[in-house]
Order: sequence, then structure tokens, then C-alpha cells
Amino acid sequence: MNCGLIIPTLNAGAQFRTLLEQLAAQTLPTRNLIVDSESADGTAALATSFGVEVLTIPRRTFNHGATRQLALEHLLKSARLDVIIFLTQDVLLTDDDSLARLVKIFDADESVGLSYGRQLPHADATNEAKFLRAFNYPPESQLRSFDDRKIFGIKTPFASNSFAAYRVDALQSVGGFPSHVPLSEDMYVAAKMLLRGLKIYYAAEAQVYHSHNYTAAQEFRRYVQIGKFHAQEPWIRETFGSAEGAGKKFVAMKLAALAKKNPLDCIGAIFRDAAKFFGYRIGRLG
Repeated sequence: MNCGLIIPTLNAGAQFRTLLEQLAAQTLPTRNLIVDSESADGTAALATSFGVEVLTIPRRTFNHGATRQLALEHLLKSARLDVIIFLTQDVLLTDDDSLARLVKIFDADESVGLSYGRQLPHADATNEAKFLRAFNYPPESQLRSFDDRKIFGIKTPFASNSFAAYRVDALQSVGGFPSHVPLSEDMYVAAKMLLRGLKIYYAAEAQVYHSHNYTAAQEFRRYVQIGKFHAQEPWIRETFGSAEGAGKKFVAMKLAALAKKNPLDCIGAIFRDAAKFFGYRIGRLG
């Protein structure tokens, strides 16, 4: 299996060196490419020093889907790839087999078009961030098909662009990554694959560290974009279910869990959840 790996970067920071060291130690051979949006902190030079190819693009042209597609097409010009892996610059791999475990399913099941791994919270994660990771990335692996929408609803096409692998021919069969959506290009591709009869695999055995301690303002901005995505792509909600219903269940579970650990955490969580709700509704209005 020939594998490529792509990481979009912008001022990746000091932790990026650790990720590059971890990539060099992986048991899975990969053709690595950094697509850098004119970083000013030496990100590109650092990647080059590790022997990683760098493709530089103007910062103003970055687009979550289009940039990933550009990077993939760049690699395919010079290499035959069966699988393409995408990471974000802020992940850390848990061990030397993280990538190998992520792509193992492609040899075992030809119907799988996308595999994404488990995300564990960073050491500085808040209780709320830890809950989110545990909720979205449980310890049990899972294989999902289009028929599973009756069970999982909008979570059926859930994936993550921080630690995911795509069978290249499956990705190309759905038109690659979209350039017209503000974000959630991973969910868009996953939904398209499910509609084509392909399957999505959650590989709990493949793990990275990745989490965020978002402020209410950051959550608001993120959910405006998520709302815009769902407004632009109504077929996803119509096919798999409403995001609002799943969101209400999540909030109730989260507040109950936080109350057991530290009731004061509920106060900040309520503000952030309100920011998400209003941001999402504003985004849906266009």
C-alpha cells in the first residue's frame, strides 16, 4: 500500500518539531508533504530540515477543502498513492504505529473509503475538552454504512480532518474535497462516500493527542461557519438528521458529567454552549 501524508500549516509553533520527529519514527512509510500558508515562524524551513517536501501557497488563498485537494493533486503528479493521510499541525502521535493502525482497515475491507482515528486530550485540556474528546472518540472502533443513519443520525458521516486517511480512488469517486464550503469538508466527503455505498471506519486503536480549550468567542465563530455549512448543504441534514437534536443530547450529557467533577465548570460551559447555539443559528441564516 502506497501512502501519502499531508499537513496544512500556518505558524505551527514549537510543538511542530515534536510531530515531525514522530513522523520520522513511524513504522508506516509515507510520502510527506507540508502545504504552508506563508508561515512567518520558520515552519516551512523546519519541515524541510526533516526532509519533508513543502508546497507554499498564498495565505489569502487557504481553503479547508480546496487546499487539501491542491496538495493531494500535487502529490499524485509524482507518486502513485493508494491512501492519503491528513493531519493537522497541532496533533501529536501517541506511538510509532499510529499511522499504521489508521490505514490497516484498507487492506482488510475494500468497502471502506475513509478511516479516522481516536483523539485523546492534551495534558492541558479542561474537563469540558476532555468530555468532548471522550464523547466523539470512544474506546471502541466502529464501522458505519449508509444504513446506520437510522441509528446514528447526523453522527453517521462524522469524521475529523485532524487524523484521517482516505482511499484515494474512493476520494476521487466523490469528486475529491469541495472548495465551496467554509469548513467540514471531512463530513461532506464522508456523507458523499456513504451515499455511494462506501463505509466509514472509526479506528479507536489508532490514536493521537488533539484538543482545544476554546473560549465562548471562538466557539461562536466556529459555529457560525458550521451553520453556514449546513445551510449550504441541506441534503446532509435531510439525509442523516438534524444537528440540533444531537446537540441538545450532547449538552445535557456534558453538563451532567461536568457537575459531577466540578460544578463551577458548568458556568463556563453554559456560556460556550449558548455561543455555539447562537453562532449556529446565525450561520444557518446565511
